[in-house]
Amino acid sequence: MGNRFICMSKKNDTKELRSKSKRMLGRSHRKLVEEDDAAALHRRALSMAIQQHQYSQRFDNGGSMSSRRVGSTSKRRTLSDPFSNSKQASDFLESLKVKTIVLIHGEGFGAWCWYKSIALLEESGLLPVALDLSGSGIDTTDTNSVSTLVDYSKPLISYIQDLPDDEKVILVGHGCGGAAVSYAMEQFPEKIFKAIFVCATMVSSEQRPFDVFSEELGSAENFMKDSQFLIHGNGPDNPPTSFKLEKQHMKALYFNQSPAKDISLAMVSMRPVPLGPIMEKLSLSPEKYGAVRRYFIQTLDDRALSPDVQEKLVRENTPEGVYKIKGSDHCPFFSKPQSLHKMLLEIIQIP
Repeated sequence: MGNRFICMSKKNDTKELRSKSKRMLGRSHRKLVEEDDAAALHRRALSMAIQQHQYSQRFDNGGSMSSRRVGSTSKRRTLSDPFSNSKQASDFLESLKVKTIVLIHGEGFGAWCWYKSIALLEESGLLPVALDLSGSGIDTTDTNSVSTLVDYSKPLISYIQDLPDDEKVILVGHGCGGAAVSYAMEQFPEKIFKAIFVCATMVSSEQRPFDVFSEELGSAENFMKDSQFLIHGNGPDNPPTSFKLEKQHMKALYFNQSPAKDISLAMVSMRPVPLGPIMEKLSLSPEKYGAVRRYFIQTLDDRALSPDVQEKLVRENTPEGVYKIKGSDHCPFFSKPQSLHKMLLEIIQIP
């Protein structure tokens, strides 16, 4: 009896080991596929970064590329589609009033930072357009010459002005790009179907975008006097024109959950942040800005714009909907691209 029990136990153990081995092999295969997909995306991103450098070498300081856009050109499906079959995708697209999604980067970034989101949105049948704001990405405007929010937002405003009369768009703004989105809402409320703020400066009227970051950077007045990150583009005897954090500070504040390859991409691509636009108070009216439907996506492991500050933003300037991404740093397009994509789709689908 005892021997029989031992024999059966050994057989069962053998079956369990085989089953476990199959599961491990399956997981290993999936992991390899995911790594291959991620590698493909990063190769595309690095290619975009190289192109950015080449473009910047091609134009002198007097040139202008105010409406540079980045879109994915590869048809390869590198990330999973949120729809299980083609009928669901077709029904989803037919239900949408607006399919053009305009992606606006945050401080120091450029259109390049949206490369994962661009791929995911295109796979869902949408029309993503990522713009470089003035002095950002591969736009050749001298950052130190961008002194106002109007200057900074020119590529976005030009894009909206060029839209056909009957066409609307959905704006998605990240970080200080939220100020450019808010400005566009005030200027063209009839052209903007929805505005989505991704851990962004969704300030109230008469507030400055910089004030949102005062918890990390200190008051605007002290920052302008004493910050080690300031750049005096017009000479040391004139007021500072821009700023750029050191790499270790950027990594700690922006990329605490982002993959190493995305951090490397950011380190070679980020540019100084013009001070004028983020020190400027916005004038927003209920009749224009307030007429556009707003949504806010919070990032819960954000060290640049803490969850408490984000809660304060949505409390003081309440949007129509608030969404939260767990485990995301200040750059969900790097650290949690799938979660960000699902939330964007959910908001886009709201009638």
